[in-house]
Amino acid sequence: MMPPHIESLIAEHEIRFVLAQFVDIHGVAKTKSVPAHCLMDVVEEGAGFAGFAVWGLGMGPHGPDFMARGDLDTLTPVPWQPGYARIACTGYVNGEPYPYDSRYVLQRQIARLAERGWTFHTGLEPEFCLLKRGADGGLVPVDESDTLDKPCYDYKGLSRSREFLEQLVGNLQQIGYEIYQIDHEDANGQFEVNYKYTDAMTSADRFVLLRMAAGEIANRLGMICSFMPKPVSSRTGNGMHYHMSITDADGNAIFHDDADAQGLGLSKTAYHFLGGLLAHAPALCAFAAPTVNSYKRLVVGGSASGATWAPVYVTYGDNNRSAMVRVPYGHLEYRLPDAGCNPYLVTASLIAAGLDGVERELDPGQARNINLYDLGPAQCREQGIDILPQNLSEALQALEADPLFADTLGRELVDEFITIKRDEWIEYSRHVSDWEVARYAEYF
Repeated sequence: MMPPHIESLIAEHEIRFVLAQFVDIHGVAKTKSVPAHCLMDVVEEGAGFAGFAVWGLGMGPHGPDFMARGDLDTLTPVPWQPGYARIACTGYVNGEPYPYDSRYVLQRQIARLAERGWTFHTGLEPEFCLLKRGADGGLVPVDESDTLDKPCYDYKGLSRSREFLEQLVGNLQQIGYEIYQIDHEDANGQFEVNYKYTDAMTSADRFVLLRMAAGEIANRLGMICSFMPKPVSSRTGNGMHYHMSITDADGNAIFHDDADAQGLGLSKTAYHFLGGLLAHAPALCAFAAPTVNSYKRLVVGGSASGATWAPVYVTYGDNNRSAMVRVPYGHLEYRLPDAGCNPYLVTASLIAAGLDGVERELDPGQARNINLYDLGPAQCREQGIDILPQNLSEALQALEADPLFADTLGRELVDEFITIKRDEWIEYSRHVSDWEVARYAEYF
């Protein structure tokens, strides 16, 4: 039976259809449209999908149905698609939670924190580019006047894309996003929307819905909203910085301590959690930077606009944006993920790595408050600073070599992730690019 408050929501917003939504292993939204009167069937039994048709569910064509069971707490109107609502789903197979489903993987890690009375909070900062097809079929910024060498925070760039930004923000505000800043970022046609942090699961659900909203609103306006990590080689990529904090059952901030001798406002627990992030950094990279293209963002040195914000060094610092982890007083900001990641897998892997640090009381060492981009490989080695994997293959090797994630997230999912991503790397390695043809066709 449908709860009264759900009936009221459906009536108030004149909901005719509900999108039963989950994500594949890449974090891409998958849906079925269900008549609103069948909503409780999705909640109680699930919407049925052929798992073989979806990336990363580990099924063949002879397998059972993947049943996406809706979480009623996530039922949300879709303002940009009147008459529709979205419900976030978790996968079940043969009546049991499915270990290949990344939302379920995150649920299990959140449960580990709940055993301690802890709640993990994340605030995500997604970046994206507004593009269109040029005369030659290539992608260019929608705003043809957005050509500054250093366009970050540019008024004209922000103003001339305001139609899309106002529609995106207005739609998201209608469904509870507390948006507090929008800015033009460091690449031409690049923007960032900042909204208030919340518990980790809600945060991951909201990011998926934000990508859905941005893509459809852009399409309606004749644009492409791209969350591709590095759409232009000479400009900064699309990151998604993760702000992290933990509260106990009484709402006290577990990571915050004004008595911190380093002056960063961090507790011993926060330092141990940070130690886990650093200790498992190479393997974490596979989830946070999960595509071939991701590693075009993770480079040493500046961009054409004179700045880069993507980390390559395994260290942390006080408000240091060149470090993998920045410490805005009293909490942690993990700067590695890009906007093309699966937020459930990133969040789950951060919890797994951080808890390992807490349980083993790992020491992250001293903060590095220098511009790390000025260091060369030899200087890094001298100072004991590791460099993150520089391509997808290296990151997958690190993930395979680190047993923590198979033990905590599940062997099935980790093996599936590695298999699919290795295929992606092989396909990329065999591709002959325009750069190669231009360089070698008449070279010899």
